[in-house]
Amino acid sequence: MPPDVEAIAEQVFTALADPSRRAILAALASGGPATATDLADRLPITRQAIAKHLALLAEAGLVTAEPGERRRVRYRLRSAPMQVAQQFLAALARDWDGPLASLKDHLDRTAGGSATTPPDET
Repeated sequence: MPPDVEAIAEQVFTALADPSRRAILAALASGGPATATDLADRLPITRQAIAKHLALLAEAGLVTAEPGERRRVRYRLRSAPMQVAQQFLAALARDWDGPLASLKDHLDRTAGGSATTPPDET
């Protein structure tokens, strides 16, 4: 996987590691673009904390800041970095699927395809 893809995925996973940032993203997903003040009205997080989280989310590319009226900045979701992270996870899953299927086949062959019962402990 190219280094830039890994860097993007790392930033996304770092951003998603925090429950407050996940709540902010969920609020933006359900309610559309919003200011830090709008988000503070909807979430149990201070406006100052939301502003800090939004800065990290913007750095990760998950949100974009759009200038609004009266110098208010509205934040909007960006899906591209999330899609990169999803592709990263899909590639990992593919890498695991083959060996896990081979292991299952091997275990099925060695066990004869039937479950065995443990011996009595008397």
